[in-house]
Amino acid sequence: MSHHDDKPQGFTHERIETNNFLMILLTTLVLTVGGLVEIVPLFFQHSTTEPVPGLKPYTALQLAGRDVYQREGCYNCHSQMIRPLQAETLRYGHYSVAGEFVYDRPFQWGSKRTGPDLARVGGRYSDEWHRIHLINPRDLVPESNMPSYPWLADAPVNGADLPKHLAAMKTLGVPYTDEEVQGATEAVKGKTELDAVIAYLQVLGTAGPK
Repeated sequence: MSHHDDKPQGFTHERIETNNFLMILLTTLVLTVGGLVEIVPLFFQHSTTEPVPGLKPYTALQLAGRDVYQREGCYNCHSQMIRPLQAETLRYGHYSVAGEFVYDRPFQWGSKRTGPDLARVGGRYSDEWHRIHLINPRDLVPESNMPSYPWLADAPVNGADLPKHLAAMKTLGVPYTDEEVQGATEAVKGKTELDAVIAYLQVLGTAGPK
C-alpha cells in the first residue's frame, strides 16, 4: 500500500489544533516569551523605576491611612490611574506615570470606577471636606452611593505594628530612615483612622506631573 498521501508528521496546524496538551504547551510558550519581551525592559527604564521629583515615602500616618483604605475596599470603586486620553486628563489632570508609584506596595492602579479616580485628589479638597465626606458622603454629594465610614472617627490608629510595617517597606526599597521606623508609633499617637485616611488622600498625586 502506498503512503504517499499520508500527511507529514510535525507541528502542522491540524496536529496542534487536535492535541490539547500541545496547544496548551505552545500557547504558554508564546505568552511567556511575549510577556518577557514586554515586561523585562521595564525593569531597566528609569521612567518606571525612578521616583518622580519631589516624591517622598509615605509618613507613618499616611501609610496607616493606606492600610485602612485597602482594608475598607476603597480600591474596589476608585482607581488611581489617569489614562493618557483627553477625556481623562481634562477631568483629572496629567496622566499617571510609573515614577509616582515606586514606593507603593501593592499598587492601587485599576480600572473599576464606581467613583472618580483618586490619582490626583491630594490638595483638591480641605481636610474638613474629606472628614464630612467619609462620615456621610451625602452631606456633600446628595446623589452619592458611597458607603459611610463614621466609625473611622472613633477608631485609634494601631501604632504598635507600624514600625514593623515601615521596616518591611524599607527592605523592599523604600528609603525610610531608622529614626522614621523607630518613631512610627509615636508619630501616630492620638490619631484616628479617619485622620490617617485623610492624610493618605491628601498626598495622592501631589508629587506627580501637573
